[in-house]
Amino acid sequence: MKILAIDSSGLVASAALLADDVLVAEYTVDYKKTHSQTLLPMIDEIVRMTQQELSEIDAVAVAEGPGSFTGLRIGAATAKGLALALNKPVVGVPTVDALAYNLFGTERLVCPLMDARRGQVYTGLYTFEGEELLVLREQEIAVAQEVVDRVNKNGRPVIFLGDGVAVYGGMIREQIEVPYSFAPAHLARQRAGAVGALAVRYYAEGRFCSAAEHAPVYLRPSQAERERAERLSGQARD
Repeated sequence: MKILAIDSSGLVASAALLADDVLVAEYTVDYKKTHSQTLLPMIDEIVRMTQQELSEIDAVAVAEGPGSFTGLRIGAATAKGLALALNKPVVGVPTVDALAYNLFGTERLVCPLMDARRGQVYTGLYTFEGEELLVLREQEIAVAQEVVDRVNKNGRPVIFLGDGVAVYGGMIREQIEVPYSFAPAHLARQRAGAVGALAVRYYAEGRFCSAAEHAPVYLRPSQAERERAERLSGQARD
């Protein structure tokens, strides 16, 4: 089985190619460029360096959200375009689940934190039972302080990861009441390799869809939608 995986849900742009249980190639960039500038060239470089034919892949996997609205749209458009051109299915992988999967096998609670701004994070709670990722709390948008309170109530040692750590790390250090750590740099951000590894499992379970059916998961309205709702609400009061 061959899976082409992409993740542009956050600050990181990442693409990977997996063949069975082998991560053949992964190209990840966390720098000041837009995903529209980086994602397709990264995929092209992977194909060129590995001398693969995209027609040979079985599916295109993509981090389906939540995350940056622009990043999710770019990722979805890229995945759908490739899948349509190649006549392959799309495997949508929840962004926060894939981030948690970076820490495969840990005995600690896993708490991803993706900065959603406005004092909020995209998050979830996970643990591993053998080789299975167990979702204790599904991905959601939440106030960062509430997440720390929830972890404290759980009582288990925890690992935090994601770009939200840079924003809320100080608060975590002050408020956390259980043993904790922050994931090291090579495991702390989104990776297409993790998206692809989960996608292999999902594909085997029949959890995929056509390119036309795939859609990003935002979890909250975009800024433009919120502003429009506020304008309409103001007009209604007038």
